Amino acid sequence: MRLRRRDVLTALAGAGVTLALPACANAPERSLIPPARPAQAADAIVSRAGLGGDIAYTLLDMSRGTLLEGRGANTGLPPASVGKTITALYALEHLGPGFRFSTRVHATGPVQDGVLRGDLVLAGGGDPTLDTDALAGLAERLVQGGVRRVDGRFLVWGGAFPAIDQIADDQAPQAGYNPSVGGLNLNFNRVHFEWARQANEYRVTMDARSDRFRPEVRLARMQIANRASPVYTFRMARGREEWSVARGALGNSGSRWLPVRQPDLYAGEAFQALAAAQGLALPAPQRVNAAPQGQVLAEHRSDPLEDLLRAMLRFSTNLTAEAVGLRATVASGTMPGSLQASGTAMSDWARRRYGMTSLSMVDHSGLGAASRVSMSDLANMFHRAARDGQIRPLLREHPFRDGNGRQLPAQPFEVLAKTGTLYFVSALGGYMRSHSGRDLAFAICSSDLSRRAQVVGEDLDRPEGTAEWARAARTMQQDLLHRWARTYA
Repeated sequence: MRLRRRDVLTALAGAGVTLALPACANAPERSLIPPARPAQAADAIVSRAGLGGDIAYTLLDMSRGTLLEGRGANTGLPPASVGKTITALYALEHLGPGFRFSTRVHATGPVQDGVLRGDLVLAGGGDPTLDTDALAGLAERLVQGGVRRVDGRFLVWGGAFPAIDQIADDQAPQAGYNPSVGGLNLNFNRVHFEWARQANEYRVTMDARSDRFRPEVRLARMQIANRASPVYTFRMARGREEWSVARGALGNSGSRWLPVRQPDLYAGEAFQALAAAQGLALPAPQRVNAAPQGQVLAEHRSDPLEDLLRAMLRFSTNLTAEAVGLRATVASGTMPGSLQASGTAMSDWARRRYGMTSLSMVDHSGLGAASRVSMSDLANMFHRAARDGQIRPLLREHPFRDGNGRQLPAQPFEVLAKTGTLYFVSALGGYMRSHSGRDLAFAICSSDLSRRAQVVGEDLDRPEGTAEWARAARTMQQDLLHRWARTYA
């Protein structure tokens, strides 16, 4: 399955994500870094940014691994989504670039004259990229294979991973980039909420849509509330995901993706609707704890891991990072009980593999602000990982721009890097290469955790001051890159 840009970008709607783009925006082919100013002293660049908090960076010469420039390089700071580069290396080592996730449909009994004499089981293998089109393909192959009726139950199994309610507990409830994580995932574990004004009321739908299908779901329900704030509320009630939204926030019409907290049942309801469209009636899905046995009637396999990681690093998809990180931990011989346990296993591996003694990850995506790493350890990881040649080809290019925002016709350095953004945290790490072939590795992080503490937990997509601070941090990163390009070409 090829990832569609629209699906990936909508997973990032809201504040706090690495790519601060609207849900339906088209991603640029290259990351647009703010315009560069003329190179100047590093201290002057940092001072002009006026960010407050902690600012740290490390610049290494790749040929010798020697330090060229540094500031606060041993201070442990949140890596944000730059931490996904660690996850990518962890997954590649434990799973291999050709690894594919698998989603299967099992039968616990024989199929006789079109009738399944047993239960039908939709079994997830942890695929973070499974979408409704792929699920529809499973339903179609099931019917084409001769199944016309199921005598038993319709079961869903998500036990390949532990059930994780959400990635981080300090995000707004409507943050689509902060969904649950499980062994059976669908549409990045987001449900599509759409509204349209009709006279004085609204028509509301909640579905698992794709380009071709729009199966409605009963799992998630939305109420329009006559209040000013909060904009969204969420609660679990009798097994349902109950949402409410402030009427004044809606306007005439619109849509957005909201996180799902019961992804296995969500996928089951979508599959039930898609099977019905093929003429196969299924009962309501039920969870099963035991791994399914019996005949495999249909299977969907993801793209190879290397392709998943390239998309993960380009679009910064949190669910992909958590799924591949969890799967790598399982492959190492441990079934983690939580994201933090898996993040700890990855941190232990990175200490052994790359000497990252400062690293302490609480997840695999970097969304958890309690993760810490020093810029010296991060830059050294890029330096050492370059020997294997695995991470550099997966990173995006970051072009240099002049003071008017135009891309420079003669780029002083090629920059391949990963960005990371949380509220009042901004990071960038990767590689620089000059036309003469000089290679550098770098890591930069700005972090004002005191200001972050004042806004986390709010129900706003973009708390006041966060966008302006992030722009200033990115400008500082660009100016540091421009200085290094002028100084070390």
